[in-house]
Amino acid sequence: MQEDAERHFNIHTDPDTMAGHYANFANVSHSDYEFTITFARVDHEVDEGEVPGVVVSRISLAPRFMRELIDAMEDNFSKWQTREGIRDLPELDDGDADDKPESQTS
Repeated sequence: MQEDAERHFNIHTDPDTMAGHYANFANVSHSDYEFTITFARVDHEVDEGEVPGVVVSRISLAPRFMRELIDAMEDNFSKWQTREGIRDLPELDDGDADDKPESQTS
């Protein structure tokens, strides 16, 4: 097999895993050997005291994979920002000229 050959992954999952988990909080920690990301669902509606929450998933990964994950997340976030920016652009007005502001001359 060539080193530069493209690899294709054939990953299967059960429906419960495919459904995923909702998280609105994450904590990242590390040791000399791995990074750990703990995802949780917390109740931000609490005004005082402790904020209740429940861990929905905890993933440990090698440092090299962490770098690849960060790169993939930055790439996807950039694509999302671009799409959202395009969505928020003002639309062109195809209406009458009367609807457009008049230009002023000095």
